[in-house]
Amino acid sequence: MPVISNSIRVGHSNVHYLESGAHATSAVVLFHGASFQAETWRQIGTLDVLARSGYHGIAVDLPGYGESAAVDVEPKKWVGQLLTELQIERPVLVAPSISGRVVIPWLLGGSDAASGLVAVACAAIKENARRLKKICVPVLAVWGENDTVVPQQQADRLVAAVADGEKVIIRGAGHAPYMNDPGAFHVELLRFLQRVFQA
Repeated sequence: MPVISNSIRVGHSNVHYLESGAHATSAVVLFHGASFQAETWRQIGTLDVLARSGYHGIAVDLPGYGESAAVDVEPKKWVGQLLTELQIERPVLVAPSISGRVVIPWLLGGSDAASGLVAVACAAIKENARRLKKICVPVLAVWGENDTVVPQQQADRLVAAVADGEKVIIRGAGHAPYMNDPGAFHVELLRFLQRVFQA
């Protein structure tokens, strides 16, 4: 399936993204960790898997990463503005590691503009522990068995706080389980997408 490179303006800055699949289908927005970028999701086949499974995949370079310029928008507002500019409604957001610092604060605003969150060993859980219950979308917490960066206890904290949460551990994986075992990650991602979008 073809993967298209594109960019949009969010605030006064360019944001680069890759996309696959038909625009009329349910959307999945993929962010990334500090050592990666949008291209990572193409390299491990996630964009292709999403398109072949009937989803519209959008992998975004975070501000200051990959081909995206540094942001001039408040982080917690950036996600909402991004989705508006992309003209997609109620996507599932995939937030690994540091991308949690923009996704979690946006969801804590009570936004129902997403259909779900796949939190992949994401940041911003501990510092927002008392407010996590404000996340009003289904949550899948995916952690690597051997993650030494963000402890599994943070996954437990997130899942316990939200109304609809579940935790999945990828055996033998570290902090980036989607890189260590893309196949296992894709199975869990597709299972969650099917549940959320067909609910």
